[in-house]
Amino acid sequence: MSVAALRRAARESVSGLPREFWWLWTSTLVNRLGGFVATFMALYLTLDRGYSASYAGLVAALHGLGGVISSLGGGVMTDRLGRRPTLLISQTATAVSVAALGFVHHPVAIAGVAFLVGMASNASRPAVQAMMADIVRPEDRVRAFSLNYWAINLGFAVSSMAAGFIAEYSYLAGFLIEAVMTLACAIVIFLKLPESRPRLTETVKAEETAVGLATVLRDGRFMGLVGLSFLISLVFQQGAIGLPVAMGDAGFTPADYGMAIAVNGVLIVVLQIPVTRFIEHRDPRRLLVISSLLAGYGFGLTAFAGSVGLFALTVCVWTLAEIVNAPTQTSLVVRLSPTHGRGRYQGMYTMSWAVASLVAPLMSGVVIDRYGAEWLWGLCAVIGTVAGLGYGLLMRRLPAEEPVAEVAPALPETATA
Repeated sequence: MSVAALRRAARESVSGLPREFWWLWTSTLVNRLGGFVATFMALYLTLDRGYSASYAGLVAALHGLGGVISSLGGGVMTDRLGRRPTLLISQTATAVSVAALGFVHHPVAIAGVAFLVGMASNASRPAVQAMMADIVRPEDRVRAFSLNYWAINLGFAVSSMAAGFIAEYSYLAGFLIEAVMTLACAIVIFLKLPESRPRLTETVKAEETAVGLATVLRDGRFMGLVGLSFLISLVFQQGAIGLPVAMGDAGFTPADYGMAIAVNGVLIVVLQIPVTRFIEHRDPRRLLVISSLLAGYGFGLTAFAGSVGLFALTVCVWTLAEIVNAPTQTSLVVRLSPTHGRGRYQGMYTMSWAVASLVAPLMSGVVIDRYGAEWLWGLCAVIGTVAGLGYGLLMRRLPAEEPVAEVAPALPETATA
């Protein structure tokens, strides 16, 4: 492909999206560029503070539990208070709690603040996704979510590399830098992003009030999607959980694992945008089926890997699945959500990934210890197959997409949780 063609492709990938989207995208990128805590928390607790690996695992679990709880709470806030207030509250709270984490020393205090950090940081995700759905046209949503996912991974890749250098200088500096950058995101939102929640007429206010968490739980098709999202997330989590353990048991070094898993970040940064151009107007049902099978069998092939190159090749397979699955599934959540219940629906969807992040370590540990890594990879293939069949059955006769809402200040209202 010529340079001119590449420029044209890049221009078409980013054209046609509203200005508000790009400010939200910038906020996401800055937030992930400063994401140091999640990267070096275990090292901070074990090497700098001298706590045991078991305690570090407990703190990580509490951080994840906070994310599970706030997924639903953030969704309710997104619908009741609005997207912008939820983002401002969650990101300000994240900045304060992350800074506090750098100064507390008692093990109970560290665990408690880590729980608060997990709650605060995860509460913004339903608001971000709901705001994107509000301001982007339906035909552009897959592309918008893909660009946002690209920003998340680019920011994570850069922050992961920077975290190592910062940790050598000062762990406290890492906490404070993340707090400052998260606060910068809140400032960007305050200055540049208006509230995007659709205008509320009296009729719509009554409809919105009727959309509570119970409504989401009674939505059989959507809860089926949440269940499938949980399954596929269990598979993707193994790249950070089961894979390093299995490679270590097979005699490979941490550097070997780093080389293999680096392929994941590189491919996402390089391929996310061009792949999205290929898939954005295709049948989401078929894309989710294919991506589920690629994920399951990509990890399944790990059972046959005997060198770093072969491990990297399996990473290529399931990374392609990740590139296709993430924006397609997030866009589908919007399609299945009522306009004035997007926050709650996105919160329930976000919770499926948060719960999977708690279950996946237990699953991989038990399977590897009792049966061996080959059984874990076989189980991943089975889960991917089940998820693919589930998407195929569940996504028949999809509802039509709703038009994008007008960005305007919301009227005050009351609503049930």
